Amino acid sequence: MDRQRSEHPTTEPEPAEQEGSVPAEGGGGDGDGREAPAGQRTDTERRTRRRRLLRRTALALALLLVVPVLGAALALRLNYTGDLAEGTHTRNRDAIWLGHAWVDGRKKDADVKALARRLQGTGIRDLYVHAGPLEHDGTLPASAYPRARWLIAAVHREIPAVRVQAWLGDKLATEDDDGLRLSRPATREAVVDSTRRILATGFDGAHFDLEPLHSGDRNYLTLLDALHRLTRAHDAPLSVAAHQIDPLPAIHSVAGALTGHPKWWSQAFFGEVARRVDQIAVMSYDTAMPLESLYGGYVAQQTSLALEVTPPGTDLLMGLPFFHDNTIGHRAAAETVPAAVRGVRLGLSRTDADRPAFGVALYVDFAATEGDWTAYEEGWVR
Repeated sequence: MDRQRSEHPTTEPEPAEQEGSVPAEGGGGDGDGREAPAGQRTDTERRTRRRRLLRRTALALALLLVVPVLGAALALRLNYTGDLAEGTHTRNRDAIWLGHAWVDGRKKDADVKALARRLQGTGIRDLYVHAGPLEHDGTLPASAYPRARWLIAAVHREIPAVRVQAWLGDKLATEDDDGLRLSRPATREAVVDSTRRILATGFDGAHFDLEPLHSGDRNYLTLLDALHRLTRAHDAPLSVAAHQIDPLPAIHSVAGALTGHPKWWSQAFFGEVARRVDQIAVMSYDTAMPLESLYGGYVAQQTSLALEVTPPGTDLLMGLPFFHDNTIGHRAAAETVPAAVRGVRLGLSRTDADRPAFGVALYVDFAATEGDWTAYEEGWVR
């Protein structure tokens, strides 16, 4: 303000102050009690009004940004409170993602026996064993899973109640030119053929994780229809990993327009996917939440949103973070298994506490700690 004054000096002589004179009111004075000339007073008033307008605009923008964020944080924190319904524990339909080491020769019989001991007394029914990734054209060479037959036989021997599903996926060319293109019929046909070969190998089912998959992708739904016809013919489950659901209406559209990465699915699209599969597992981690309470409240909301649109005949699984990376999207100290389990139980309690086709999915075996397993067993299995 002082610098602005020095750049616009008064060129007219100032009148002598008379005894008993009253300083000018408002922004027309120079702050020393003397009235500025009429021309100078007009310029000063304009600058003052302009500065006030800028301050008010800055405040309004800050409020527009801060208030919704604080409101959302408060809502999530409140969503993490409340009572847990009796019986909101495992329905013995849980799952765990297993890394590629189980089919490429690194794992041995002793590892399967150790896995059997680890799973004993838990609610885990499905193993999603990484058998891919798919090639960008949808094909999958048998060389990608050379020890699959050994693993399937060993698991069926040691843990007969557990199903071994092939975890397949690839990066989609939705946000750049590199990746699998679902828009190509030949690529979708190749994915179906790869699944046929996987089932012929002996896998009990097929689990797909294709990312980033944008909400409303009709080519994905077409692929699921074709895959489900195949898996039903083999009496095998079709399972998918699903993106999170819009926490606010149409936020995926806003995120897509601003960043090119929508991240979320609409609740309606989630329901369309859920109706086409036997099992849908929500990747309810990598949320960028800074606190455990906010993450738990977010998981509770996601659980309720998913329950509302998942058919009773489809298994709904909520993901638990059995990993501890610290990235932009994941803060290990906030995204904990205890917070996720409580969030899942809160969402289940409020929305459909007695739903039998429900469970949790643990991501991922090779990054899990004893603390993760204890939190899962004490909070969910009991």
